[in-house]
Amino acid sequence: MITPHSHFPLGRSRRTFLADLGQGFTGLALGAMLARDGIVRANDAPLWQPPTGQPHFTPKAKSVVWLFMNGGMSHLESFDPKPEVTKYADKSISETPYADTQNPERLKRREVAFNVELRQKLYPLQVGFRKYGQSGIELSDWVPHMGSCIDDIAVVRSMWTTDDNHGAQTQFHSGRHMLDGEFPTLGAWVHYGLGSINDDLPQFISMGNREYWNAKDGHYLGPAHDAVPIRVDPGNPLDYAKPASGLDVDEQQLSFELAGRLNRLKGVEYPNDPALTARIKAYELAFRMQTSIPEVLKFDTETQATQELYGLNEPDTRDFGSQMLATRRLIERGVRFIQVQHGAGGAGAWDAHGNLKAMHTQTFKQVDKPVAGLLKDLKQRGLLDSTIVIFATEFGRTPASQGADGRDHHPYGFSVWMAGGGIKGGIVHGATDEIGFHAVEHRHYVTDIHATILKQMGLDSRELEIPGRKRLDIDHGNPINEIIA
Repeated sequence: MITPHSHFPLGRSRRTFLADLGQGFTGLALGAMLARDGIVRANDAPLWQPPTGQPHFTPKAKSVVWLFMNGGMSHLESFDPKPEVTKYADKSISETPYADTQNPERLKRREVAFNVELRQKLYPLQVGFRKYGQSGIELSDWVPHMGSCIDDIAVVRSMWTTDDNHGAQTQFHSGRHMLDGEFPTLGAWVHYGLGSINDDLPQFISMGNREYWNAKDGHYLGPAHDAVPIRVDPGNPLDYAKPASGLDVDEQQLSFELAGRLNRLKGVEYPNDPALTARIKAYELAFRMQTSIPEVLKFDTETQATQELYGLNEPDTRDFGSQMLATRRLIERGVRFIQVQHGAGGAGAWDAHGNLKAMHTQTFKQVDKPVAGLLKDLKQRGLLDSTIVIFATEFGRTPASQGADGRDHHPYGFSVWMAGGGIKGGIVHGATDEIGFHAVEHRHYVTDIHATILKQMGLDSRELEIPGRKRLDIDHGNPINEIIA
């Protein structure tokens, strides 16, 4: 409630008085801007209130690490091994016990929905698998380091989506098929709903390359809610972030202050321009980031043991390991949401239509140790309890072969995992059928992952809706309560 001030008419605050000053467009615009931001109301009329920066209920987590494998990781050779695929390798589905007539609709979905015809042959697993941890969860031999963390991980083996091409990357991030239009990503919603923890760092950061279909986040929420892209390079971490040559710190400070004043004057004239609002905020943050970001990316203060934990001493793991170590350093400094894209470029490095064994051997080698290093480091520093880590991909790969030695795109059943931030460890939730074709038990559309993360962050997605942008029920998803502690 606004407290009256003795120098202004009864019941009117200083801000309300200033908002009403001026007989021209500028005064009206300032009033509209303040009203839009929830500072004043016009004649006590009902007003949509933007987020307060506070959670809607008590959160169990305060940060998210979103690890995304671009191209479509094979669930069969990672987190959902299916020995029956190897047992009946080179046989068509009709030659296996799974082509029985007791469930013709299920067989029809196998053959028609994804063009898996009876003549296509099952392709054997390209790697062995074994049980890991006290929980004894079976994972492939390509993920021994992540396997060593399995008792802190909840594996969800029953994901599904609807896009059978790589626009599914957009769908996993936003919950909508890319042909539906452009919609905010989960990171944008978290950024929109919660306030800053550290004013010297962006609250939403992206590392790794992003394809054109998945290059933005804010969309109708506005560009202020796009992730800030950074490179793990202390000398050049941000585009256009170096000060102009010849300027000392004091001169640069003066130029920022002048630009800020000019931007705000323009903001009064154009209060509903989201690009201008984003520009003002970004300009202020950019000055502070010039020193804060390079400091985060200098690893010389880290012990040799920590650097080795992330694989910085090995050529295969150095690049992604550096991103994971930067992620931990950003998390401990209060960054809310960090999304890291691995293997972008074209369709994605995980897109194994052919030569799957060689491709996945290399991609898992690049990420397995660094991801496990991140989990172990967060845990030993007491940060895992407040940080959700998700390891995801846009879809899985078919149990049948494509060509001689690959697997095709597969949106009907695949796996992701989550850890930390109030998520149970050492459990498997959901299941695909005997050959890993369809999610058949506790099926989850991709927005169920979104709903789970928002719940742990203390956010109700329906409270974040904005006027004129009614969302579908499936856009909100449902929390996967079975994996929440």
